[in-house]
Amino acid sequence: MEGCVTIEIKMPQLGESVTEGTIGRWLKRPGDPVAKYELLLEVITDKVDSELPAPSAGTLLEILVAEGQTVPVGTVIARLGTAQPTASLPATPTPVATAVQAMPTEPVQVKRFLSPVVQRMLAEHKLDPATITGTGRHGRITRQDLLRVITAQVAPSPAPVVTPAPTPAPTPLPADRELLPLSPMRRSIAEHMERSVRTAPHVTTVMEVDLSRVVAHRTAHQSNFARQGVRLTYTPYFVLAAASALRQVPIMNGSFTTQGILLNRQVHIGVAVALDEGLLVPVIRDADEKNLLGLARAVGDLSARARARRLQPDETQGGTFTITNHGVSGSIFATPIINQPQAAILGVGAMVKRPVVVSHGDDDSIAIRPICYLSLTFDHRITDGATADGFLQLVKQALERYA
Repeated sequence: MEGCVTIEIKMPQLGESVTEGTIGRWLKRPGDPVAKYELLLEVITDKVDSELPAPSAGTLLEILVAEGQTVPVGTVIARLGTAQPTASLPATPTPVATAVQAMPTEPVQVKRFLSPVVQRMLAEHKLDPATITGTGRHGRITRQDLLRVITAQVAPSPAPVVTPAPTPAPTPLPADRELLPLSPMRRSIAEHMERSVRTAPHVTTVMEVDLSRVVAHRTAHQSNFARQGVRLTYTPYFVLAAASALRQVPIMNGSFTTQGILLNRQVHIGVAVALDEGLLVPVIRDADEKNLLGLARAVGDLSARARARRLQPDETQGGTFTITNHGVSGSIFATPIINQPQAAILGVGAMVKRPVVVSHGDDDSIAIRPICYLSLTFDHRITDGATADGFLQLVKQALERYA
């Protein structure tokens, strides 16, 4: 376009460890006028959606990456045409190639940066990163690089050339059936859960907990929390109890590697939030350093932004332990799947009033108490039942003795 400057729209880096993104939905079409900061598209990284605004006013000239396609960070995904300034342009613009050549060379450690996904695939397939040529930015190894290597390793010996038979057309579905395509989030969850079950031997232990003291404390303090702009739910109590137990049993805050068990010195607890299309797990950083008010504020903020799809990608990464409160939908107890590469996940069942036996010295009586089941699913490679039971017992005691 004459008198028009073309701006390249690139896949942004929406987090420190994010190396690629998926085009979720284009909000503009080629030829559409675009105002500065008007939203152009939705970008999906892992399980978080982000909206990308236009850097300048103009016209969307072309879309280079289709919806649903995943590309590395820095890939040109569209081009935007803007009005050319008349007074501020230099007489001879600096060639792009010259500008690129003038950039300092990236240090070696940046070139060999490995994302969590790449590290996991390297470990699973016992690959040496030094033997793999990366095609990502600054020579980084991408998931596509590894897939090519893995495919080449398992490829069968060349077979005689045979003319392939025509691919049969898909069988039409009966009139009473419908095929729902997988959303990027649903596909990501499916892959993650399948990999977790395939990777770690899962074992679940269950304990019953009396929440009488927690209920009494919440009833007495929720109005005070509300005056400070915080809604006090039961979830922060479970996060507080789990954080304390993780400090006392640090192996439950670890991860399995072929070299040994990696212990995390910081306690970052993920709290699962249910959406219509799946689960998001925002992470509370340094959960063991927060009091009940701080945890309640963090839980409320992260949950609200998760439901509004306004989380930053980094806010769902780096968790060392996960809590899923499946009881909010009425489930009494469940056997959650571990959020890899963590050691365990705590499931919290629905709180139900039940008759229980209460002992006072030698005297027993029956009382109605708010009871829930806690289920701890753990990686049997990392620890055994006795340690897991000891950990869960600490969580139970912290809740039942809450003051």
